[in-house]
Amino acid sequence: MTESANRMFRLQQAGGIDQLKMTEESIPEIGRNEVLVRVKATSLNYRDLALVEGNYPGRLNDNTVQLSDGAGEIIEAGPDVRRFKVGDRVAGNFTREWFSGKRMPEYIEPYGSHSDGWLMDYKAIHPEELVKLPDHLTYEQGAALPCAAVTAWNALKGPSPLEPGDTVLTLGTGGVSVFTVQFAKALGIQVISTTSSSWKEEKLSDIGADQIINYNETPEWGNKVKELVPGGVNRVVEVVGSATFPQSIQSVAPGDEIALIGVLSKTGENIDYYDLFGKASTRTIMVGSRDMFEAMNKAITAYNLSPIIDTVYPFEQAQEAYHHLKKPEFLWKNSYFP
Repeated sequence: MTESANRMFRLQQAGGIDQLKMTEESIPEIGRNEVLVRVKATSLNYRDLALVEGNYPGRLNDNTVQLSDGAGEIIEAGPDVRRFKVGDRVAGNFTREWFSGKRMPEYIEPYGSHSDGWLMDYKAIHPEELVKLPDHLTYEQGAALPCAAVTAWNALKGPSPLEPGDTVLTLGTGGVSVFTVQFAKALGIQVISTTSSSWKEEKLSDIGADQIINYNETPEWGNKVKELVPGGVNRVVEVVGSATFPQSIQSVAPGDEIALIGVLSKTGENIDYYDLFGKASTRTIMVGSRDMFEAMNKAITAYNLSPIIDTVYPFEQAQEAYHHLKKPEFLWKNSYFP
């Protein structure tokens, strides 16, 4: 290696994008059971913005390197490493030690909040916390997978997987919703999507949404969903929260599932016990395990799927990328790379 420093962005403390500061530290030395990844791309999610602005509901350690999502090339491997080799293209799993099965209470250490994340040039990491990237994806596309894509895959293929011919409802045009549309169409699942504008309707139609509802024009869109699918949809991927949950309840078929993912809103109508009783089950999704990630990557390869990237920023412009995420015209995923 010719580089002598490891650039990184640390969040000094929550409170605003200006608290995100670039610094230079030594390139880490790896242990016998670790690999050194040259980070080629990282990706922003709404969670990352919430962390920076102090709106994240979970724990955040001060002065933590940000971002849960990253991809790169292994440039050094310890002598005891067997899972990967130098030259492999990899991405990190969102939750460090959730490899398979149910998410246990101890699996609560995602990158960027509890431990240093991926917004750096070089990352020393245990190989069990990595997955191999599909060969046809760029690093930017690969970096978009760990949080949003795995969440979408879990929503569709979790304990009660949807089947071809079933119908899923997605909300908006954020990363999870767009990945859900892409996966659903590849798997033969029908898609109804909501959005706020005609130009976003065109984008959703382009990636395969079968029916699109403009929620500004149709505020009671739960009733519209049941006009389109008598009885209701088989799954709602609920990425917003309190503000949309009542309409999500109206949209889902009795006995089917609302996958609870987002906390974009904190206010909305109060939900009564009998609003849920006899109507739908709910399942809270906290991204997914490494097994889910690897199963998803097999599907991405088999169906030749590619994440859609909104904008790519150079590493030094990390703060600008965060600001871009807040703009109304933001779509899909937002990546930048060193």
